[in-house]
Amino acid sequence: MIDKPDPLLGVHAQALGLWQRRAEVISSNLANADTPGFLARDLDFRKAMTAASGTADGPGLQMTATEAGHIGGNPAFAATDADKLAYRVQTQPTMDGNTVDTQVEQAQFAANAIHYQASLSFITSSIHAMRMAISGSSS
Repeated sequence: MIDKPDPLLGVHAQALGLWQRRAEVISSNLANADTPGFLARDLDFRKAMTAASGTADGPGLQMTATEAGHIGGNPAFAATDADKLAYRVQTQPTMDGNTVDTQVEQAQFAANAIHYQASLSFITSSIHAMRMAISGSSS
């Protein structure tokens, strides 16, 4: 995982890696849809991105309590904690203990693919713009 956002590509380089990791997790869920006792997992993208980019409660910037009623940040939170997978909440109980709902997983996979493609498109256009600025032409 990248420690800081890239100054030229922003958080999209980090996001691309996280979208890829999430696609692998969802694919694993789908592959094990018929495995008795398999528990569906997911990656909390928001938490992982926060940790990777060093924002909010991530390692780069800690929240501080400036008033008596404020709640402080969690200094124990580390980037490695964000990469831990959470279990999906079961929507429909099964007799064999499997928590994979193929329709939910397929919808999550499709949404994840759209996010991945958007980050990839942004990176591609940024690289194209840099090449154009360096060469002075549009090719």
